[in-house]
Amino acid sequence: MPDLSASQLWVLGVFGTVYLGMILGGLPRLQLDRTGVALLGAIAIVGAGVMTPEAAAEAIHLPTILLLFSFMVISAQMRLGGFYGALTRRIAALPLGPAGLMGVVIAASGALSAVFSNDIVCLAMAPLLLEACLRRRLDPIPFLLGLACASNIGSAATLIGNPQNMLIGEVLKLHFGNYSLQALPPVLAGLALLWALLAWQMRHGAPAAEQQAPPPDEPPFDAWQTAKGLIVAGVLVAVFLFSPWPRDVAALVGAGLLLLSQRFHSSKVMGLIDWELLILFMGLFVVNAALERSGMTQAAIHWLLAQGLDLSQPGPLFGATLALSNLVSNVPAVMLLLPGASSATAAPTAGVALALVSTLAGNLLIVGSIANIIVVDAARRAGVVIDWRRHARTGLPVTLLSLAFTALWLAWLARP
Repeated sequence: MPDLSASQLWVLGVFGTVYLGMILGGLPRLQLDRTGVALLGAIAIVGAGVMTPEAAAEAIHLPTILLLFSFMVISAQMRLGGFYGALTRRIAALPLGPAGLMGVVIAASGALSAVFSNDIVCLAMAPLLLEACLRRRLDPIPFLLGLACASNIGSAATLIGNPQNMLIGEVLKLHFGNYSLQALPPVLAGLALLWALLAWQMRHGAPAAEQQAPPPDEPPFDAWQTAKGLIVAGVLVAVFLFSPWPRDVAALVGAGLLLLSQRFHSSKVMGLIDWELLILFMGLFVVNAALERSGMTQAAIHWLLAQGLDLSQPGPLFGATLALSNLVSNVPAVMLLLPGASSATAAPTAGVALALVSTLAGNLLIVGSIANIIVVDAARRAGVVIDWRRHARTGLPVTLLSLAFTALWLAWLARP
């Protein structure tokens, strides 16, 4: 390897520090989370003159940011309209046994997460589901795990279900309908496996002791505001399927229509936007672009090729996505692996593989996805502890089985 210039060494140091922060969730002795680390990395790149502010702005993939922001607005509309709360209460009141109720929870959270953000679905439904389980003297932990795992699995069904899929779809220009047709079998299989495992675990568990959880502070149900959100979401899905209109522009128009409201002040909607996630994306875009501009990304790809590891091919891409998604989390992992998936030699199913594996791998560990962390935190606030061992009893087998099915499915798609 040739000697690196001072600029390259600086970029490599910033890149290494940022991704160390992605692994650790922050930097030791500093009050920084992943978002703060990514932002600081981008500042270090621009501040050192490696990239001008204009070049850094151009490195940010604006269509992905706009699409992500727009669906955050739509999800905020649904939450302010009381949709998630009303649906969760309706599910909890169904006259079903534990296994039947689990099936409805998994189906509902999986379906909602395919269209709306899986993080928002978990944030809105987890406290209400926990309260309902305790009221019915059901152990809430399997149901909360079902909610988290199903939302992760279900979000893989479309290119708008989670942030990494939005990024993959926009960068690789994947067709919305074709992707869903290819992703749906592994998603349905994963949801079925999750239900079977949790139903079996509940048969061997003890009933929950009588306990009360504080009633969650949820907005009342508003049929008209909910209908507005559902109509906009439905129209956007139809546009994505049948229109050449750019997805980011269509989604932005839909979000703008929802902001024209006589009921909800725009500040309420903006207060539910995950600005930290948007900043995380922007920071990582700048840091990764700096590494690519330095030539080190291509050098690393060529070195991996020399070792027989071609990240444009299904097998190596599958393994690298699984490993990196649990090491640095799925969004940073996808950003690192997109150059391989978008190369001229990439397999036709590279984008589908990257989206499915990065999403399904999020169920392996609690820190594998934000949805898991949201559910665990909601349980902790109510005095219910879900530690990594309890999560692993469900997350580990579901992840391995769903990924095994996905590998077989991708191999079938890639057949001559």
